[in-house]
Amino acid sequence: MSKFSENAALLVMDLQNGIVSRYEDKQDVLLLFQKAVEAARQNNIPVIFVRVAFSEGYPENNSRNRMFSALSHLGGMTVIDPGTQIHESLKPQPNEPVVTKFRVSAFAGSNLEVILRSKQIDTLILSGIATSGVVLSTVREAADKDYAITVLSDACLDADPEVHRVLTEKVFPRQADVLTVADWIESL
Repeated sequence: MSKFSENAALLVMDLQNGIVSRYEDKQDVLLLFQKAVEAARQNNIPVIFVRVAFSEGYPENNSRNRMFSALSHLGGMTVIDPGTQIHESLKPQPNEPVVTKFRVSAFAGSNLEVILRSKQIDTLILSGIATSGVVLSTVREAADKDYAITVLSDACLDADPEVHRVLTEKVFPRQADVLTVADWIESL
């Protein structure tokens, strides 16, 4: 039995309308994410979707937070906003949780860790947008929490290809296995 089929979960992070729309110029951008989700489902690996969103009135936002503080004035990115919903091409099934986080890491302010503990998951397979955002922050925090980690390098995207390359080739291997979606599927 593969190390990925027992006590593992696939995290699909920030594949929400407002973020995916930034990559519309790349027609096949979601194909590898879809392949990973399908492989997980076929191999009984839980799929957990993670999104970033805020409550109405933005009580989670702090003026010192450079990334999110402007939202209080600009609006958008609330839990009911269409931009924070998981992209239709990756529609979660009824038994697949959608975790809402309030910062960059998938763990930040979310119930992710409670879900993982409840399902006795100790191995995380990570995919998401952006490599330098949610993926990096989640790799670091998951490693500190002693999870076994695999990053699906081609099911991660970043606006800066060089940053993506450096992270997947030099930084992530220190704390995670880095595989392509095809190599991960082959290992199942």
